[in-house]
Amino acid sequence: MSKAYLPPIGMLAELTHRCPLQCAYCSNPLELLKANREMSTAEWLALFEQAADLGVLQVHLSGGEPTLRPDLELIIAGLSRRGVYSNLITAGVGIAEGRFQKMADAGLDHVQLSFQGAHAATTEKIGNHRGAHEKKVETALAARRAGLPLTINAPMHRHNMDEVGDFIDLALSLGAERLEIANVQYAGWALLNRNALMPDRDAVERQVRIVEEAQARLYGIMTIDFVTPDYFAIYPKPCMGGWARDAFMVAPDGTVLPCHAAGTIPSLTFPRFGEGEGRSSLSEIWHDAPAFNAFRGTDWMLEPCRSCDRQEIDWGGCRCQAMALAGNAAATDPACVKSPLHARMAGLIDEAMTAHAAGTDSFRYRRIGAIGS
Repeated sequence: MSKAYLPPIGMLAELTHRCPLQCAYCSNPLELLKANREMSTAEWLALFEQAADLGVLQVHLSGGEPTLRPDLELIIAGLSRRGVYSNLITAGVGIAEGRFQKMADAGLDHVQLSFQGAHAATTEKIGNHRGAHEKKVETALAARRAGLPLTINAPMHRHNMDEVGDFIDLALSLGAERLEIANVQYAGWALLNRNALMPDRDAVERQVRIVEEAQARLYGIMTIDFVTPDYFAIYPKPCMGGWARDAFMVAPDGTVLPCHAAGTIPSLTFPRFGEGEGRSSLSEIWHDAPAFNAFRGTDWMLEPCRSCDRQEIDWGGCRCQAMALAGNAAATDPACVKSPLHARMAGLIDEAMTAHAAGTDSFRYRRIGAIGS
């Protein structure tokens, strides 16, 4: 018997793991899926139909690079027919001329374009792609010519944190309505490259001052969202708004998860969408899948979360970060000052600074087949 959970309102759809960039901070899993394991057009459209029936209001079309799917316009049109808001999250490299107009005509609502640096040299270094910066600028202009609202996404870490002011100027120059300054979250490839990406505390504090000043100065002109860095926090963020609380994500092969890093929790098995043996409907997954119910609400919480007055504010923080740092997905997120392992965060920052000083913090770039099979 299903419990009475509220319906999800948001969904992240990783249409593919293929990508022309090789960003060292990518949140995709280390074992990336090849094209032959991606769901078909018909399967994605069936999933989106069920998502709309379930209550999903917005879908973020991501990857990898979603524009590598030749059926992207069909997928967008399917969402538009159901009145579901669609946001394209793109690296902005290698998109054919005129394609943004085709996507706009199909019903695309919004474009979110990532820049690895505010300057060309940084963008090329982080994404390991020559000429990427100039291509991204042209992508932004093409999206605006097609009449699409634009968000610039700036993932922040040691190698670009001193460019935060220039990111703000770049977003303004491109006509963006919104800028997301998002400090890298250490999961996936970012966790693998943590020592190479971790900033020092002084840089983080400078970044905060610059962002807060710009938020006040540009109020009503451009929205600036700021995702703070967990390793320098006092309290954790409510990851995905709480485990399986109002959103979920789908991997290219149809595996459905509460968040992008949930597959790193070895005790959980995540179901796949579809018909046939070993497959489930989206409603069955959302309401009844044991992995989705594992950390829902507050009943699962251990101390100090169980008696904490913040338990329905941050929902215990990130389960995947607890798994990575505490070895127990049910533990208090070590980002929280109340966690007995909170000091471990400072130790990891120091460890990263030591590796940087010793020159042992080079990148392992994201590539399909680089890790696993």
